[in-house]
Amino acid sequence: MKNKLLALLATFGLVGSASAVKINDNISINGFIDGSWSNTDNDANTRDENDIGLDEVELNILVNAGNVSGEIHLDDSGDLDDLDLEQVHFTYSFENGLSAQIGVFGSALGFEREDPAGLYTFSRAYGAGTDTNGDGNIDGDDSSIYNLGNIDDMYRAEGIRLSYSTDSISISAAVFNGVNVVEETNAGGTEDNLDFEVAVAFTGIENLAISAGIHAKNGQSTTARPNATDPSVYNINAAYTLDKLLLVGEYSNYDQDVANAPDLAAWMLLADYDINDKMGIAVRYSEYETGANTESDRFTIAPNYSITESLGAIVEYSSDDDNAGNDSDTIALELTYTF
Repeated sequence: MKNKLLALLATFGLVGSASAVKINDNISINGFIDGSWSNTDNDANTRDENDIGLDEVELNILVNAGNVSGEIHLDDSGDLDDLDLEQVHFTYSFENGLSAQIGVFGSALGFEREDPAGLYTFSRAYGAGTDTNGDGNIDGDDSSIYNLGNIDDMYRAEGIRLSYSTDSISISAAVFNGVNVVEETNAGGTEDNLDFEVAVAFTGIENLAISAGIHAKNGQSTTARPNATDPSVYNINAAYTLDKLLLVGEYSNYDQDVANAPDLAAWMLLADYDINDKMGIAVRYSEYETGANTESDRFTIAPNYSITESLGAIVEYSSDDDNAGNDSDTIALELTYTF
C-alpha cells in the first residue's frame, strides 16, 4: 500500500521522490506505466461506453549536482505518438531552506496530484463541466477547473517559483504564464499579465498535513478564446493519518472575475483504509458546481491491491449524478506499474 504520510510530504515538496532507480551519484530515474479498462452506463446514452488501453506512460530523469537539481518528465498520454515534456525545470537550493525553481512545472495546490501513482482512485473527485480548453465544447479534452493537480491540462505553467521549507512548514510563490504563451506582443499591443500562485503547507502536528493557497490567471482574449476570463482558484485541504486510516477533506472556490459569472465551489471527503499490507479500500464523496444553477456529485468506492511492490491494481465503482438528469455509473480496473 502507499505510504500515505510520505506521499503527502512529497506532494508538499517537503521530501523528495519516494522511490527512484539510481544510475550514478548524480542521475536517477523513476516513472510509471498505467493502463485500464472502464465501462460507463449513462442514462442519456443508448449504449454503454467501453474503453481499454494504455492511459499514460512517464519517465522522469532526476539530476543533482551540488546545490542544483533538475527534473525532466517525459510523458505520453497513451496514444504512443505524442511524447511530451510534461515538466522540465531546475532548482537552486540555498543553505537557509530557500530554493528557486525555473522551468515548466505544475501547481503546488490540490490534494489529487498529476499522476495516477499519486491518486487513491481511478477517477478524480471532480469531473469536467466547463469548456476549460476554450474550443466551444465540453468533452473529453476538458479537465475539471477544480483539478489543480492535473498538469496535463490547464494547470501547467512556465515560470519561476521561490520556496522556503522547514521541518514543519513549506511556503512557495510562483509567477508564470501558460506554456508557450507570450506575455506581450507588438501586434495590436496585446498583453497577457503574468499569472501567480501562492501555496502554504503545514505538517507541524503529528500525522496531520494542511495545504492552502491561491492560483490566479490573467487571461488574454484571442480569436480562439473570445471569452477568456481571469479566474482565481482558492484551495484548502487537510489530511490526517490514524494508524491504517487516512482521512482527507478539501474545498475549492473558483472565482471567474467576469461580469455576471457566478463563483463556483467544490468539495470532497475521502477515506482510505489499509486492510493489510497488500489490500486497502478508498471511499470518496465529492460535489462540484458547473454553473450558476448546475452541480454534480460523485460517489466512489475503490478497493486497491498491491500485486507486487511495484505493481498495483484498483477496482473502482463510481456513480455520478447532476441536477440536469445526466446520471451515470462507471466500473473500472486500473493497473499501475511504478519504478
